[in-house]
This record gives sequence, C-alpha cells and structure tokens, in this order.
Amino acid sequence: MLSLSPAIQAVIVICLICAIGLSLGKIRVRGISLGVTYVFFIGILAGALGIDIDAQMLSYAESFGLILFVYILGLQVGPGFMSSFRSGGARLNLLALGVVLLGTFMPLFIVWGGFVPIGDMSCAVTYPLGMVGVIVAIIIMRGWLTRHERQSAKKSEEPDQAYITSFLVCNPAIFHHNLHEVAGLDEHKFVVSRLWRGGRVILPTAETLFEEGDRILVITQERYVNQLTVFFGKHDETDWNDKDVDWNALDAHLISQRIIVTRPEINGKRLSDLHLRNRYGVNVSRVKRAGLQLVATPSLTLRMGDRVTVVGEADSIKRVTQELGNAVKHLDEPNMVTIFIGIVLGLLLGSLPVHLGLSYPVRLGLAGGPIIMGILIGAYGPRFHMVTYTTTSANLMLRSLGLSMYLACLGLDAGSDFLATVMKPAALGWIGFGLLITMLPVMIMAAVSVLVMRTSVPTTAGMLCGAMANPIALGYVNDAMPGNKASVAYAAVYPLCMFLRVIIAQVIVMLWFG
Repeated sequence: MLSLSPAIQAVIVICLICAIGLSLGKIRVRGISLGVTYVFFIGILAGALGIDIDAQMLSYAESFGLILFVYILGLQVGPGFMSSFRSGGARLNLLALGVVLLGTFMPLFIVWGGFVPIGDMSCAVTYPLGMVGVIVAIIIMRGWLTRHERQSAKKSEEPDQAYITSFLVCNPAIFHHNLHEVAGLDEHKFVVSRLWRGGRVILPTAETLFEEGDRILVITQERYVNQLTVFFGKHDETDWNDKDVDWNALDAHLISQRIIVTRPEINGKRLSDLHLRNRYGVNVSRVKRAGLQLVATPSLTLRMGDRVTVVGEADSIKRVTQELGNAVKHLDEPNMVTIFIGIVLGLLLGSLPVHLGLSYPVRLGLAGGPIIMGILIGAYGPRFHMVTYTTTSANLMLRSLGLSMYLACLGLDAGSDFLATVMKPAALGWIGFGLLITMLPVMIMAAVSVLVMRTSVPTTAGMLCGAMANPIALGYVNDAMPGNKASVAYAAVYPLCMFLRVIIAQVIVMLWFG
C-alpha cells in the first residue's frame, strides 16, 4: 500500500468524488439531470462507506470551495446586480422572507404537536435530504409554474438594454436648437448616432442644429420610445434592431465598428472623460457588456472587456481602436490579483461582528462576506480602476471548481453519520418531516411568486435557492435554466436570509432553553 500524507490523501479522495459525480451529472433521465448535485451524492456514499480524510483538510477544502464559488458568483452578477435589485430586490426579499418564516414555524408546530422533540429537529439524515428537497420541489413545480408564467413577468425583468430606433423631427419646440440643448431638455437617456438631411448622412455633434424634417437614428431604452416620440414629433417604424442590418451600407463615408476595451488605462474611465467626439470626430452609440447592450451615455463608466460601437470615418475609427486597445488576447489572462484581494476583503467583511442584543454577535460568515464583496467589486470595482473582467469560460470554471469541492466535502462530512442515523427507528419520521419542512415552504412561495407577484420562473427558482441558502439547488437551476436571472436573484436574497436564520436560531434557543 502507498503511504500517503493527509494532504495528498485528501486531494485524491476529493478529486475522485468530483470526477465521478460530474461524470454522472451528464446523464439525463427524461431530459432531467441533477448536474453537479451528483457530487454531493457520491460524497455521501463515500462517507457512508467509511472513506474519510483529515478533519482539518476537509474543513479547509469545504470552506475554500464555498468561498470561491460565492465570490465568483458575486463578481459575475455584480455589473447588473444594482439595477436589478433596485427594480425588484424588495419584492424578492419579501418572498424569501416568506420561505424563511414558513420554514421556521413549521418545525415549531411539529414540536408543539409532540411529534418530534426539539433536540431531534437537527440531525444528519435530514440535512442531505433537505438540500436535495429544494431541487425536488423545483422539479415538481417547474412545469406547472412555466404554464402559468406571465409573459409580462419575463419582459419586466429584462435589463434596460439599448434599443435602436429613429424619429422624424416634427416638434417646433426643438427646431433650430442644437443637440446639446435638446439632450438637456429631456430626462430620458438617449444618443443620436446619425442624422439624415437632404439626402445625406450627418454625424451629429453637440452643436448640430435640429431642423424640421430631419430624420435621426437614436439609441435609447425601449421603455422611453413613446416619450421620445412626443419629444421629437414622429416615430419611424423602421426596425433597426434586426441583426442583419448592414450599418456600413447606410453611408459610404461612415463605418460602424465594435471595438473591445483591453487597455487597463481605460478601465474605470467615463465616456465623457475620453472626449472621443471632439478628438476624433466619432460617435459612440452603445456598449455591449456581459451580453447586454447599454446606451453609451457620457456618464457610462467603461470597463475591461466592454465592446464599444463607434461610428465615424475609417481613419478616425483606426485611431480610436488604438486608444481603446482591441487586443482580444489580453482578455484571455484573468486578473487574479482582484480575485485574491476580493476574497480577503470578503472574509474580513464576513468576520465583522454585528451586535443585535443577542447572546453573541452575528457575522456574515464565510459565504455572506465574500458574496457581498464580490457584488460590490463587480459593480463598482472599475470606478477604482480594479480590473474585474474574466472570460465566461474562466468564470464558469472557477465557480464549478469551488462548488464541486464544497459539495464533495459536504457529502463526505454528512455521509459519515448517514447510515447510522438512517437505521434508527425514528429515522423514517425524521425523513418525512425533513422533506415536508423543506419542500412545502418552497412550493407555497413558488406559487405566490409566479402567480401573485408575477415573477418569472428562473428568478423565482434563484430566489428560493437563496432563501434556503442552498448552492446545490442553484447549481441545478443554472444547469436547467439558461440566463443569469437565477444567480442574480440568489445573490439578492442570500445575505438577508442567512442573517435571519442565524438570528432566528439564537432566539429559539434563548426562548426554549433560557
């Protein structure tokens, strides 16, 4: 037999569990796969079979995997988190609060009814089943919820992306006023990319005067179209958002090109700070970031990886390209400094004590601190010239690595007592009550979220995972439902719900045993 050190043994066991679990995760039964959740099952099986590793190595790997997963998740959702939170964060946290309260009172009613003693309301067998119970509830409810999902819910949750449209200038109030004056008269954000007058195309500047009959190409948000129609005079029904539009065919002297920001010096600068129009005679119409098209307003802060659409003459476009970088290979190297510094700051934040008059202070902990710090750095890091960009593949790899490590160790830890606990006479009752306490609040609030609050199914699923503090279920949801809505909802409710669970547990202990 090989004599292995505890560290090597731990790495081998964890890697084998992850490899087997991830391989099984590719298997689909009737189109359904539990994905990374199989790593958790294999970990439980390994623990139940008596396979164990050094306790300190297990604790380290489990903690580091969770920290890496939640921080990278926060970093990913950070850029769009604040706008999403402002538009629906209160509603999501209210729904999540319902999950937490139902999950609190149901066990208390079971205890008061004399079905289970208070000391048995936490045990090794119910924890694994509770983690999986959220996935089972989502699988059961998903088809029914999808059939009753309102299309308006999907549309209302869409980010405010750039929308391209055109208008005829028919409003006498703006005749003979320049673009700078007109833009200041209306609170809605828009960019005028091109202007047609007398059969020729003009690249408008701040001093360009509007004349009756001008046709203008405007980049704005779709919700502002009706207001801008009143403002300019008449809406042109041409569909400029078709992917097949040949922008370079609109005028022989102007071209439209998408330039990638790859120079670190540009990261964190506002568009107005670059003075591209004055220096090069070009217009920036929109910016693509993390799959979203943003209106290129002067106050927009650029960050590494942004794809900036620039309209102008060929020579000017070439000089702008040199200034912004456009060297794709520079983006293939993730900035690990920001990742390590963010994790350190997140752990320090999670360690800060918050005194709420309880027996001991409450802390955000290993998960709460890093996810909040990841969101903050993802959202505001570029303002402090922190490079937060990672490629989609790098982000997915880091998240998958962290979650797989966490689930493998979590399964090993839970599996060590699993068989012994299951064999107890009371185990069947524990299993039943555990699944009931887990699934019923999830299913009730899922119905309330979609039918009453008109929330989309992916957002609802992410909210439920965050309310239950369940990264395993989030891994399943991300595999089963495309898009970023579930991750954003998870991050929106996770900190508050985790905080409440710690406080509620302390209050119950104080009232019951105090």
